[in-house]
Amino acid sequence: MTSAHGKALFLWSVVAICVVVLSAPTVVVLGASFTAGNIITFPPQGLSLRWYEAILGAAGLRQAFLRSLYVATICVMIALPVGTLAGIALSRYRIRFEKTIQIYLLLPFTIPLIGSGIGLMLIFGEMRLLGQLWPIGIAVCVINLPFMIWPVVASVNALDIDIENAAANCGAPPVQTFLMVTLPAVMPGVITGSLLMFILALNEFLVSLLLVDARIVTLPVQIYNSIRSIITPDLAAISVVFIAVAALAIVLLDRLVGLDIFLRSK
Repeated sequence: MTSAHGKALFLWSVVAICVVVLSAPTVVVLGASFTAGNIITFPPQGLSLRWYEAILGAAGLRQAFLRSLYVATICVMIALPVGTLAGIALSRYRIRFEKTIQIYLLLPFTIPLIGSGIGLMLIFGEMRLLGQLWPIGIAVCVINLPFMIWPVVASVNALDIDIENAAANCGAPPVQTFLMVTLPAVMPGVITGSLLMFILALNEFLVSLLLVDARIVTLPVQIYNSIRSIITPDLAAISVVFIAVAALAIVLLDRLVGLDIFLRSK
């Protein structure tokens, strides 16, 4: 009993330390965003919403945020059909170069993002597309597409193939079976992957930095350019907005399909 109690105490201690370490930066940024002073301090110098009012009135930050939304939308629009069909194909069919594709699905964890970013910069440079926003959406989709494919694969693996066979036996053609049976069944994975792709694209910094110029920067690049001179509390406020958007997406994911879909995809 003593040994079991000691193991439980150790595990909970490790969990508590991990929670504190992971949440500490968010707590500091959150507190600093409500400061009444003119510089970032923690604990804050009084409490005020002045810096949230400041970012609402900052045209540059607002335009940069809209650009980030545009990039994220392009990314999701491409990832939806490509990732969904790829996930179904990988789960149901024997395809050529399957092992090569499986290796590609590990690229976000094995290849440094700077390497992928430079490669894409050279490709788009040869195509004379640098300085435009929509290629950023394509680039972010290419790099993060595995995060769309994994949840779809998990949903397909949980689908009973007899349901599709029953539809086919009732006379449904393959396209109708896919649209009326397969796609609704894997929709939890599609929703999960879409939300993940949206969050990743909205927060993408390095690829955006390499592919745009100073005229059309996204919000992460705008924040980076600002902190190179001085870090002001309005940057903490906009960071809290980013955190809130990501948290809202996670809540929607849990409410709509459950986080277990994403966890099973690993």
